[in-house]
Amino acid sequence: MVDPIFVGLAVLTVGSAIIALETRELIYGAIGLAISMLGIAGFFLLLDAPFVAMFQIAVYVGAVAVLIIFTVMLVRTQALFSIKEDKGRKAGGIVLMLFMMVGAGVVLLASGLNSSDSFTAPAIDFVAIGEEMLTYYSPVLIVLGLTLAGSIIAALALARREDVEQENDRVN
Repeated sequence: MVDPIFVGLAVLTVGSAIIALETRELIYGAIGLAISMLGIAGFFLLLDAPFVAMFQIAVYVGAVAVLIIFTVMLVRTQALFSIKEDKGRKAGGIVLMLFMMVGAGVVLLASGLNSSDSFTAPAIDFVAIGEEMLTYYSPVLIVLGLTLAGSIIAALALARREDVEQENDRVN
């Protein structure tokens, strides 16, 4: 029997992902992306992985989606919103997506992950993963945080420069 919570999360996640891809307004696309990421966090909760779900919410919804929304709102130029949609680009994107999916399927089947030996692998040590994230990979996390902060500062600088240019145009 199908779990209704799973079906609801699947509809929410796929529906908001389609909205994120197909909407013409960038802000609605970013909101659709955030909702889709929340749906993925819901899948992790269904799999009894609350740490991964909270990490998904904190990183992808809390940082990436909010960063995209702030960037779109701060750097609002008419060039972003006046792009004409080309039917050839859409068809090319669909063909590229199909090639990528077939390629990923071929790699997955050739990797041997579907063999019965992969089910006898040892259990995952989550404590070791946490220790590695906080010791060995901590410089990478710091660089990632600085990159996100730098992108926000750059968006603010671009928005400020655009406001100054608009004021100069009004004065002249």
